[in-house]
Amino acid sequence: MQIETIKEHIDDVIKETNFPELGEKKVGKVRDVYVGKNNITLVATDRISAFDRNIAFIPFKGEVLNKISLFWFNKTKDIIQNHVLSTPDPNVLVVKKCEPLPIEAVVRGYITGVTSTSLWSHYQKGKRNFGNFTLPEGMKKNQKLPEPVFTPSTKFEAHDRTLSPDEIVSEGLMKREMITEVEKKAKALFKRGQEIALSHGLILVDTKYEFGIDSAGKLTLIDEIHTPDSSRYWKAPSYEGRFSKGEEPEYFDKEFFRLWFNNHCDPYKDKVLPKAPAELIAELSRRYIEIYETITGKPFNHDFSQPIMDRLTKNIKKKK
Repeated sequence: MQIETIKEHIDDVIKETNFPELGEKKVGKVRDVYVGKNNITLVATDRISAFDRNIAFIPFKGEVLNKISLFWFNKTKDIIQNHVLSTPDPNVLVVKKCEPLPIEAVVRGYITGVTSTSLWSHYQKGKRNFGNFTLPEGMKKNQKLPEPVFTPSTKFEAHDRTLSPDEIVSEGLMKREMITEVEKKAKALFKRGQEIALSHGLILVDTKYEFGIDSAGKLTLIDEIHTPDSSRYWKAPSYEGRFSKGEEPEYFDKEFFRLWFNNHCDPYKDKVLPKAPAELIAELSRRYIEIYETITGKPFNHDFSQPIMDRLTKNIKKKK
């Protein structure tokens, strides 16, 4: 999609929703969640969050994320069942109720990252034994791991902690059989994700999965899967050359958007944030659309025949 087309629709976004008929509303960073009697409705808005707050609305972002998740749910349903029941609108998933597990299942295929909790940060400080795996000496940043590793973290705490499966069991968070099954499924999902991404010129570097237990007691993949908000992607064709030179890989970059706010205000303290320039919003929207098209191999087809909120409202009412 051309930048000019995006600019023409820069204000046609989903900021928030109000569908009380769908059930109790819970507001997440990106999605509005409606907990109904028999199911849950997830509405992907166009909000983008950073600095612990909403900073802007990006045209088509919610639709892109929803469609990418749907693509991956369909590509992995032979590995594990997922929670999707129906998709009454491009921004909506109706899903079955599940009891979420208390951990995020993080899988990493490369040693990278800059945060204090990243694998590379721990490795730089001399850590080699991570409980359920040990890394060899002499690794470099952004290097491919001998095999993908499972680094789960807590989910419902003020500050999430990375724990080994043994620690998860010893703290009573999950039983041994369940964490073993989660690790097995997470690694299988990641392997499938890497294979498909590579066939489209992308490296799936790392990701996080969320699992739940359905009413029949069966492990179920929930939330989202392999979106650019939950996963790190690098461009495959340039990876080897850049790595050999000690350069950073080419990646899906949202950081320019955060940096603009950092440079124009104090995003943690200022009550009111400045409005991001239309050019920046349109560029970030274009990047989301580009990664959708790269991952799926399909053009991004948006319904321009009606305003997005009108379409969403009609489709929600049809659902009922």
